[in-house]
Amino acid sequence: MTTRLRQIATQISSKMSDIHLYTAQTPNGVKVSILLEELGLPYKVTAIEISKNTQKEPWFLEINPNGRIPAITDTFTDGKPIRIFESGSVMQYLTDRYDTEYKVSYPKGSREYYEVNNWLMWQMGGLGPMQGQLNHFNRYAPEKIEYGINRYKNETRRLYRALETQLKSSTSGYLVGDRCTSADISCWGWVAAAKWAGVDMAEFPVLDQWVKRMLERPGVEKGRHVPSKHNYEGLQQLSEQEIDEKAEVSRKWIQASMKEEAK
Repeated sequence: MTTRLRQIATQISSKMSDIHLYTAQTPNGVKVSILLEELGLPYKVTAIEISKNTQKEPWFLEINPNGRIPAITDTFTDGKPIRIFESGSVMQYLTDRYDTEYKVSYPKGSREYYEVNNWLMWQMGGLGPMQGQLNHFNRYAPEKIEYGINRYKNETRRLYRALETQLKSSTSGYLVGDRCTSADISCWGWVAAAKWAGVDMAEFPVLDQWVKRMLERPGVEKGRHVPSKHNYEGLQQLSEQEIDEKAEVSRKWIQASMKEEAK
């Protein structure tokens, strides 16, 4: 496909999109809004108040039966509504359907396409869950359990080392090939929240520079503030005690939500 034909296809796809994003200000939530901004796609946003369990309400469970953000709805090629949930699935849908110019992806079937998938699945199965558990034991558990904190901090550090090694071998400064892709976007929100998790980025200088380089991208800068302000810069200024004090607010509703889900 020529460049001109790709541009026309993108314009047609953009006009046909009817994307509605349901999200919150979390590392998983900002993945999709950043990708949408990188692709230049129009979309509507509904902010989900996870502290009030909006994601467990019947109307939202029709969109994502798992009761988690992010999720999107769109009008599919057959003219009927489609729901897409799980952040990795949403990212694959958006790039497969709308990234006809390969702005943040590669042609299906290419080596780079599968390498992007490698890192996307790696983030979904490793980085997100492990750092999420570190957040829980380090910030939200009712008591500090050193075994849990150490277990998930060391695993998160191991995963960060994998990213550090990959970026050291990159000539473009991104995880796959010659461009920023959904692999980078899926990982960025988690690594940008390293300090909240209690991980010292001084151990990972190349990865730290990647976080800051991503911030220079207009799509990342705009998308990270959906549906509310993303505060990477402010987080860097906080002491460990100040972070723990801020976590106290979330700790209460997280514990309450866990009790409700255990019924």
